Amino acid sequence: MQREPDLPWNDAEDPLPRRYRTLWISDVHLGTPGCRADALLDFLRRTECDTLFLVGDIIDGWQLRRSWYWPQAHNDVVQKLLRKVRKGTRVIFVPGNHDAFARKYLGHSFGGIEVVHEWIHTTADGRRLWITHGDLFDGVIQCAKWLAYVGDWAYELTLKFSSQLNRLRGRLGLPYWSLSRYLKLKVKRAVSFIGDFEQAVAREAHKRGVDGVVCGHIHHAELRRIDDLIYANDGDWVESLSALVEHADGSLALLDWSDHARLPQTALAGPAKLPLPAPRPAPVPEPTMVQGATGKCS
Repeated sequence: MQREPDLPWNDAEDPLPRRYRTLWISDVHLGTPGCRADALLDFLRRTECDTLFLVGDIIDGWQLRRSWYWPQAHNDVVQKLLRKVRKGTRVIFVPGNHDAFARKYLGHSFGGIEVVHEWIHTTADGRRLWITHGDLFDGVIQCAKWLAYVGDWAYELTLKFSSQLNRLRGRLGLPYWSLSRYLKLKVKRAVSFIGDFEQAVAREAHKRGVDGVVCGHIHHAELRRIDDLIYANDGDWVESLSALVEHADGSLALLDWSDHARLPQTALAGPAKLPLPAPRPAPVPEPTMVQGATGKCS
């Protein structure tokens, strides 16, 4: 993830939160030991926006069904989101596969948090972005869910080992290092899966006639063009600690919170901006919410 230098930000010199037009976060996985709720809470306290999108896997229902894990920090994150709603932020929740139980409540709101299947967001400069978690484009989730559960179990084991490894690295004065991210980028099949996923999401966005897509699901933050579309993945709050932001002029950027989470008193590097392509002409009036396609297996 590229970043560009920005103004220093520390508690003493810049106590006010940074304001963005829109924020996107996903794959928080509240209810799991791997969730970095402390870092997310710090991020939510230090940022403000008009609209906040929760792009799926905010609560990990898979893990909670296996064993209950809900420390106070996870409850604090939920309470902070509700307080943002009360203070005027519009919070829109697009459920993912780990919190698919929320899809039973599409069209409802809880504490002012709106639950939708997907969304079309219009940026300040008129670009239309399709918001979806992305699990419908994961062949393992759609066609071999039992394998997805096995993979989730293996991922949890990797995170536990990574946590122990990083405690040791911390004692030695070494920075945080993500074992699971390293494995994903080194294992050929994992790299191929990420590429296939991105292409599949981009193809569907192209069919919908939008200018870009924002998703999560694969825990791999990315902001780039695929042909004439913007592909944006906001990453996760287990490993990368990243968010997608929209500035007042409509430009998009990835915000990396990992350095700031480890060293809260140091300056935070700003996001790397990527301009959107020219908008596509819309043949029909722009919707505020659209119905999603359902994944099918042959």
